[in-house]
Amino acid sequence: MRRLLLAAVLVLVPPTLLRADRPDAPTDYSTATRAEYVFTCMAVNGGTRDALQRCACAIDVIASLLPRDRYEAAETVLRMRRDVGGYLAQQFRTGISNDIVRDLDEAQAEAEVRCF
Repeated sequence: MRRLLLAAVLVLVPPTLLRADRPDAPTDYSTATRAEYVFTCMAVNGGTRDALQRCACAIDVIASLLPRDRYEAAETVLRMRRDVGGYLAQQFRTGISNDIVRDLDEAQAEAEVRCF
């Protein structure tokens, strides 16, 4: 009976709803991106099993609020601000860059509220 029900669901549900590459799919962020976030978050929060759960929750919340391309842009801006000096670094402190980072900050604040 369960197999029949599963088969019926698979036939009735449009294939686009089953695809993992939908913009709103939880797997929109790559595994490496999610893992990097969780590892960094865990290091900051004590590296415990509880930290793992909370950090995994946090990246899920961030992924639900911020499209992957905006997340990657914000990460790039933050890395450039941290790792590059001089004139080039100033290019990553403009209004547009600040807006991109603010979006990430807001998503992280929401994740903090929901998960920690």
